[in-house]
Amino acid sequence: MSFSDSELSSHGGDYKTFRQISRDRLLHEMLRSSKSDDSRSSWKVLIMDKVTVKVMSMSCKMADITDQDVSLVEDLFRRRQPMPSMDAIYFIQPTKENVVMFLSDMSGREPLYKKAYVYFSSPIPKDLVARIKNDTSVLPRIGALREMNLEYFPIDTQGFITDHERALEDLYGENAESSRRFDDCLKVMASRIATVFASLKEFPFVRYRAAKGLDSSTVVSPRELLPTKLAAAIWNSITTYKTSIPNFPQTETCELLILDRSVDQIAPVIHEWTYDSMCHDLLDLDGNKYLSEVPSKSGGQPEKKEAILEDHDPVWLELRHAHIADASERLHEKMTNFVSKNKAAQLQQRDSSELSTRDLQKMVQALPQYNEQMEKLTLHVEIAGKINKIIRDMGLRELGQLEQDLVFGDAGTKEVISFFRANQVASSENKLRLMMIYASVYPEKFEGDKAAKLMQLAKLSVEDMKAVKNMKLIEGSESRKTSGGFSLKFDSKRKHAARKDRTGEEETWQLFRFYPVIEELLEKLSKGELPKDEYQCMNEPSPSQTSNGGNGSSHGSSTRTSQSTGPHSMRSRRTATWARQRLSDDGYSSDSSLRNGLDFKKMGQRIFLFIIGGATRSELRVCHKLTSKLKREVVLGSTSMDDPPVYLTKLKLLSETELSIDNIRI
Repeated sequence: MSFSDSELSSHGGDYKTFRQISRDRLLHEMLRSSKSDDSRSSWKVLIMDKVTVKVMSMSCKMADITDQDVSLVEDLFRRRQPMPSMDAIYFIQPTKENVVMFLSDMSGREPLYKKAYVYFSSPIPKDLVARIKNDTSVLPRIGALREMNLEYFPIDTQGFITDHERALEDLYGENAESSRRFDDCLKVMASRIATVFASLKEFPFVRYRAAKGLDSSTVVSPRELLPTKLAAAIWNSITTYKTSIPNFPQTETCELLILDRSVDQIAPVIHEWTYDSMCHDLLDLDGNKYLSEVPSKSGGQPEKKEAILEDHDPVWLELRHAHIADASERLHEKMTNFVSKNKAAQLQQRDSSELSTRDLQKMVQALPQYNEQMEKLTLHVEIAGKINKIIRDMGLRELGQLEQDLVFGDAGTKEVISFFRANQVASSENKLRLMMIYASVYPEKFEGDKAAKLMQLAKLSVEDMKAVKNMKLIEGSESRKTSGGFSLKFDSKRKHAARKDRTGEEETWQLFRFYPVIEELLEKLSKGELPKDEYQCMNEPSPSQTSNGGNGSSHGSSTRTSQSTGPHSMRSRRTATWARQRLSDDGYSSDSSLRNGLDFKKMGQRIFLFIIGGATRSELRVCHKLTSKLKREVVLGSTSMDDPPVYLTKLKLLSETELSIDNIRI
């Protein structure tokens, strides 16, 4: 199969971020290039299946697609009207069913479309290629037949998922390894991850968290071998790209680290205090969609209005990783600054009888921009207000303090028992999340009948306690009970702790002490300090590469001086490091100021991190933070992006034999 030799690679030319490359390939390499010379009309039909329509929708907007002369988007398996005067672009998975449907569309005397440009989301088996070539009526009607190798789902400028919502159930459930879904899940997951590197033309060092006890008498469960198996499957796919994709790198250009959810079981359940995390944890969002109430223009009941919290909203882009208290404070400043400097806002505050004709003219001129910007600011003020009210009503500050004190060894059994006794009316979910953090730090407190006593004290149901019990299914063997893949030494006052304080930066906000384990792991990876016995490599670098950590830049710099300037502490305290942006006259921050001043021409090699079993918003935030700190784009991949309520539901299902995540609406 041919692969379009796109100039969109990250090697050479202007640096493009992970999501930019994904979007540009779909729009330019696929949609724009699909043109026939003899076509009278440039308009085309785009046909996709369930998977590829999700890939497209998470990478591009409908306006982007129509800008490429696509007049109609169709479902491959729905009845479609013939359009023999128009060309069709097929963006589909390389499955037998899809190929049969495509051949049915284009065969015979009267095909549905004039010409077909076919793009497969992942490598197509040879037998399906032969099937297409053997259909002599279809072959002359094919304008292109290519492997796009793009079957991942961008969820952020630096994040993607493989869309395996059932990964925990299929891979970690009781007796999961004996199910056919176990191997199928791993196979598809590996294929989709590999297309990330095919799409970006990146050849990674493939590192993975190795199972413990491989050289001892310890019995290693299949669950512990998941990172190893996934690494091998990804490696097998990537090595074929070296010969099948033109201009694919022949030497390593980036790093991939594969982990599983057992590396950090606290991050998915602890209360994360950033604006983004609080929105998804505490509000009833539908994905990134938030429903707000706006006054009715007719004076009736308030109307529901849908707002999407995404990168196109500059206020969201600036505040999403800020502490909720910082976000609230900055929103107040923005609103005050906006009103004080915006001419239309000032005029609206004055008595209408005092307005001159010139004043009215100025107000009309400023009004469209004023309305749009005021709506965005008002939306976020409303959201932040709701979150702060929930924090007060649910007493989350006290709970959040206890959670973080437990994690850092400043609280123990006494404080947990006191909390349960004093907060009998606290929600079951919050008590369960505290219990899970306690179980992570004090696993010995759940031996024998101790768990039952704690359950009674917290007034948690047997169903709730399944989540605590099933943490062991993810953990694997006893030999893996570490606090994130690196040993920690504690003084006598701190016999239990899952994290160490990171000193070196001044703490600005309370409850911003917690950091996910991956923060230290990624910093160690960047410095070439990951323990080789715990984090093995499929393609071990040569001694010459190892001498500088194998992290030379592929973007114009062969050294790592830009990554190590200034003092660097591996134990610096997690704090709010988000600098306040300079406000423009309308109280907004410009988009350009949100790039954190990064010089992308001096960016080092990318780091890819993949977490089997679901990632968290705190982990995605860390990847954004470390991109600035390390001067290397850090891309997070996972089977899914799970907010705490969803993760709890999935965890409870691990011990179910009949129920499935598909049967429960979350």
